[in-house]
Amino acid sequence: MMIQPVNTVRGRSRFMQYVRALHKVVHCVDMACAGMVWAGMVCRRRGRTVAAACVLATCLWAAGCDQPPPAMPPATAPEVEVCLPTYRQVTDREEFTGQTEAVKTIDIRARVTGYLKSVLFKHGAEVKKGDLLFEIDPPYYEADAERAAGVAAEAEAKLRRLRLDYERAEKLRPNGIITKEQFDLVSGDVAQAEATLRAALGSLKIAQVNLGYCEVRAPIDGRMSRPYIDPGNLAKADDTILTRIVSQNPMWVYFDLDERTMLRLRRLVQHGSLGTPESATVPVLIGLADEQGYSHQGVLDFEDNRLDPSTGTLRVRAVFDNRDRLLSAGLFVRVRLPIGEPHQALLVPEQALGTDQGQKFLYVLSPKDEIEYRPVEVGKVHDRQRVINQGLAPGERVVVTGLQRVRPGIKVKPTMVAPAATADARATSQAK
Repeated sequence: MMIQPVNTVRGRSRFMQYVRALHKVVHCVDMACAGMVWAGMVCRRRGRTVAAACVLATCLWAAGCDQPPPAMPPATAPEVEVCLPTYRQVTDREEFTGQTEAVKTIDIRARVTGYLKSVLFKHGAEVKKGDLLFEIDPPYYEADAERAAGVAAEAEAKLRRLRLDYERAEKLRPNGIITKEQFDLVSGDVAQAEATLRAALGSLKIAQVNLGYCEVRAPIDGRMSRPYIDPGNLAKADDTILTRIVSQNPMWVYFDLDERTMLRLRRLVQHGSLGTPESATVPVLIGLADEQGYSHQGVLDFEDNRLDPSTGTLRVRAVFDNRDRLLSAGLFVRVRLPIGEPHQALLVPEQALGTDQGQKFLYVLSPKDEIEYRPVEVGKVHDRQRVINQGLAPGERVVVTGLQRVRPGIKVKPTMVAPAATADARATSQAK
């Protein structure tokens, strides 16, 4: 006979009584067999009279073992903790994993070729736009600027002389002192000198710009990285990365929306639940790794123009204020996206729910403190409590601890607790 497992206190007590009685019967049978063996030995040695007496004694001994089992103790009702469901206003939401990214990230490169002369910023410090960061050895570019300035001055002087010649030729032409050919030659020399001056001025500007590039300045306000090369190394124009700067405020957070959430948000915008389609703002909350909740609020400001067909998700972005400099580019954050309008809902502690072949259920107490099995339809989790959409009425008592000790139909001894205290106790135990 297979002994079925039992879960109640009463069943376990009865099972232990059967085990003790069976052990006693086995012990008595062993003793009787031992007595009969001993009686046989005596019979051979002292005669049949003594053997008969031994057999009789052994039988009486075995008969004395056949005592009725002790009376079963009265069954006690299992002790369980129960609570009333909470009825309050909630807002549906979805949670994702996101990553922060700076609004501006710039790799600072050398704009001219030369040897790095000095580093003029503190590693990892915040700088303002225009602050001097590096200096490239400038003598070559200073000399080139001076040469270009000399060429430009020469071209300007030549142009002034030719313009004077042109003015004299212009006065002599009406009197026929110079021919038309001579006048055209003077006029062409002036035009050529003007073009030469423009070219010289362009070369001078390029030389001055290159000389200015010997001083590498911050292109934006932001936080610096470390220098990627040390003074004395050769920096190549438009090739060598000297360092990197990232902006600090505001900060972006990128995350991926699944198709269902994306479609639900778009329908809310179309129906005006989040404002007009032109001015709709979708709030976004984030929580950091050392935070329990979601203490930073921003707004959704960008969505990509197509879904990723390999994952079925849409890349979106939210923008957050970062004046306190708590956020840095590259942080992984927990993202909470509220969806829909606030509504009233019934909630129970998460630990009160059981699962029966994929079906969520609750143990509910009847007015007679008897256990009832109640299948339920569940919703989202809010502050460690689960929304019950269907299957539970306000005011019904729900078992929150001791689910393994009860079954439908038995009577229990309930102790009322607060739902919030139950959820906090569970969170504490999980943290430990």
